[in-house]
Amino acid sequence: MSPVLKDKVAIITGAGRGLGKAFALRFADEGARLLLPDISLERAEGTVKEIKAKGGEATAMLTDISEEKDTQKMAEEVMRLYGRVDILLNNAAMYYGVGRREWDDWSVKDWDRIFEVNVRGTYLCCKAIGPLMEKQGSGKIINIASDVFKVPGAVNLLAYACSKSAVYALTQALARALGPSGINVNCIGPGFTATEASLGQDGNKSSFDATVDMQCIKRREEPSDLPGTAVFLASADSDFVTGHYIVVNGGSVLL
Repeated sequence: MSPVLKDKVAIITGAGRGLGKAFALRFADEGARLLLPDISLERAEGTVKEIKAKGGEATAMLTDISEEKDTQKMAEEVMRLYGRVDILLNNAAMYYGVGRREWDDWSVKDWDRIFEVNVRGTYLCCKAIGPLMEKQGSGKIINIASDVFKVPGAVNLLAYACSKSAVYALTQALARALGPSGINVNCIGPGFTATEASLGQDGNKSSFDATVDMQCIKRREEPSDLPGTAVFLASADSDFVTGHYIVVNGGSVLL
């Protein structure tokens, strides 16, 4: 059986570590040619090295998605490298090191930076790449939201939860706007996953234990639990699926 993304061109933001790296490695295994924009060029180049070691094709790029000039350069680079773009996976987000705090303990500076990256950054990537897909008459946009705005944890991650709720709203609005051009726009809501960011939080063991208690599937969510859903949304198997929020969290939230 041929890889389901063979010769597709995909942009995956924030692929230097965590979920983004898991997405990039799986997409490469499925035959996609990748551009990996990241706030850390060193981390992105590490992912590229792993992909190339297995015979895949990928290029790293230093990008701050909250800056429009950077996202426009991203669009220019994907066209220079590949002449087209089939998939945009908006994974990059402010989460690493954010930390849990009381609902009224968020500074304006922290709140604004989280929204600059998680909401404005996702929008700017779509704004840069969407027109290229419109010209082609096809494309898949996958936004990484979260289940956090649906669970009790939202209380202690309020700025992050609100930003991911906005990504969910953005997904549905863009599905309406871009659908007539043959572009599918969906989002994935991961649960509390054992990434570097989550494992580095204070009290993470108790947080994981509490999350597993809420789940139907009684084990910790791992980064490897997410890429299969992203591959489905990037492939021809989801050509009639758009505007959806697919929660992948072991059943801690049943929608």
